[in-house]
Amino acid sequence: MSEMIAVYDAAGREIGAEERAVVYAEGIWHASAGVLVRSRDGSKVYVHKRTDTKAVFAGMHDCLAGGVLAPGEDPAEAAIRELAEELGIELGPHDDHPLPLAAASWNGVWAGRPMRCHLFAYELRYDGPIRHQPEEIVDGWWWTDEELRSHLENPNWPFVPDTRTLIPDLLR
Repeated sequence: MSEMIAVYDAAGREIGAEERAVVYAEGIWHASAGVLVRSRDGSKVYVHKRTDTKAVFAGMHDCLAGGVLAPGEDPAEAAIRELAEELGIELGPHDDHPLPLAAASWNGVWAGRPMRCHLFAYELRYDGPIRHQPEEIVDGWWWTDEELRSHLENPNWPFVPDTRTLIPDLLR
């Protein structure tokens, strides 16, 4: 049995749970949370490349550390969990926590199948160490908003399509 994730309706309300594989295969609405990691002075954004073994958007670039929500999971809690899992950023009770940044829905096609996801984006100002989870992230680097925007202008640059939905609200 694969991992269970939260299932949502088209309006963005959690309505149940289903196996991740079924959600992806059938294009069922679900939700994800992601964190834009920005340098403390706000001048740079952390961009990373996903591994070629990821089930969704393999080998593509992203500027959000994130993942799908578990049943009953709050998006802000999922964002903090994903920061720790993907980038090794462990936040203590006295650390700054991610702040809500944007929300959107992505209704598209991936690998010939429908993909429907409600996206919750947060921002964290951070200058500490980053440690990639090797099963999920191959490499990462800091770019200015202009550098990221320049790459995004190339439609052939492999960038995750759901984050592209949020880009206008994420970059300055």
